[in-house]
Amino acid sequence: MGAKLIDLDSYPVEIALNILLQDKTTRKNIIFATDIYNSYSIDAKTRVTEKTLQIISLQPRVEKSIEEKAERTKTKAEVFTPSWIVNQMNNYCDEDWFGRKAVFNTENEDHTWITSEEKIQFPEGQSWQDYVKLRRLEITCGEAPFVVSRYDTATGEEIPVKDRVGFLDRKLRVVSENTETEEEWLKWSTKALQSSYGYEYQGDNLVIARINVLDSLCEYRDQRFGGQTNEKQIREWANIIAWNFWQMDGFTGCVPFGKIREPEQLGLGLYGEDTGIEEDDQPDEECKIRDWRGDKTLTYNSMKEGI
Repeated sequence: MGAKLIDLDSYPVEIALNILLQDKTTRKNIIFATDIYNSYSIDAKTRVTEKTLQIISLQPRVEKSIEEKAERTKTKAEVFTPSWIVNQMNNYCDEDWFGRKAVFNTENEDHTWITSEEKIQFPEGQSWQDYVKLRRLEITCGEAPFVVSRYDTATGEEIPVKDRVGFLDRKLRVVSENTETEEEWLKWSTKALQSSYGYEYQGDNLVIARINVLDSLCEYRDQRFGGQTNEKQIREWANIIAWNFWQMDGFTGCVPFGKIREPEQLGLGLYGEDTGIEEDDQPDEECKIRDWRGDKTLTYNSMKEGI
């Protein structure tokens, strides 16, 4: 591996990290939702901040110690998918939509693939814009390898932009092949992002997933047009990412632990006095996500059948 896979001080990340830590449901920061950092006095309900990320030295799973990987697998069933399986599964989805095999690449028996060099052709009655606007969701997304494949999450090997296999990667390739100006590219790459979703329980994984998506967008844009993505665009994308990649308990459709209650919500006032409010009277907080086409906010539970 060369440069750090996840770098909090990199140009796009440092510009938008405060946005990438937001929980759009609670209107506060996401929480860690894991006790793996107890030795740092960071528990499961601690909110993720720039300071706490520096304390724990945020790393993708492949860079963690063998002991920590084993513990997370044991306690959270955390297993990350090799890129060749990601490619195979996303190829199945595309085969179903396009009605043919090997649209973006051809798989080899040794778990590598050969990227198709020709411009992607679309089936009769479907357009490249239709493909870009397809709504796709990665459940329990971890570091979001099915969305963007900047590196193999199992080995840490970096993957060149042209050979990436996530479903947002594929959309961005299509956008690059079918647009001429940067303005048009930004318009359609943003639509591609708006139709790409993922949720994750553990806060550290979610931060990495969000960073991977933001870094990917900037890498595609910078390769296509040169220079660096401007700060305004980075923040716009980061806001969409904070909506579309959210923290959730997949069993309930709510934020982890139902609702992170502040002291006054636990029946205690600011000075510890009894407010008469019972904890059980506080409803669990259902996760909110954004329907960008409808320009509205809905709960995940109310719209999950339509994604």
